[in-house]
Amino acid sequence: MSVQVEVWGPNALFSRPEMSTERVSYDVMTPSAARGILESVYWHPGLFWVIDRIYVCSPIRFSSIRRNEVSEKISARTVHTVMQRGEGELYLATQDKIQQRAAMILVDVRYVIEAHFEMTDKAQPGDNPGKFQDIMTRRLAQGKCYHQPYFGTREFAAHFAPCTAPPPCPPELAGEKDLGWMLLDMDYTDLKNIQPMFFRAVLRDGVLQVPAPGSEGVAR
Repeated sequence: MSVQVEVWGPNALFSRPEMSTERVSYDVMTPSAARGILESVYWHPGLFWVIDRIYVCSPIRFSSIRRNEVSEKISARTVHTVMQRGEGELYLATQDKIQQRAAMILVDVRYVIEAHFEMTDKAQPGDNPGKFQDIMTRRLAQGKCYHQPYFGTREFAAHFAPCTAPPPCPPELAGEKDLGWMLLDMDYTDLKNIQPMFFRAVLRDGVLQVPAPGSEGVAR
């Protein structure tokens, strides 16, 4: 069973992993970010969202900004040491660790996410696709979510609504555009060795077709 969800907002930042110092956004929303938005609306251990395609409904526009970020993060080794000793600091003083970084973000974004869900082995006997579909439809119509959806980072909130038909392709996006390698999702098959998955993203008339994780062309 599939759903179509329209999402929009003033800004978005889908960070490219190869840009380690300054944040630079992909041209369009990544499938993993789209899955995160759907899970913020409805998540259940008995289902897993699979993104089929992403419709880009507004022209791709970039803007450069500067953002305050912390320069460090608390490491697992530090936590382990504090737990063993029973004393130490388990916090970051942001006023001491803050730094400004440039970011290339997207502005005035609007997408339609088309996805379906698959049942998992954690589904209970009373769970079924029809039940999950009804719950998701109801939550979309009522604007309910577990937490505010966002476009890449929590500061860029995403609005959402059910969609019956994607809007027409913007004239600027007509034709075919190669977006290069894009993050598909993370492979959690082996929790001790979580691997990123990438695919060659091509935008055709404003539509990004998303391959299945196990299909040909998906690189790990």
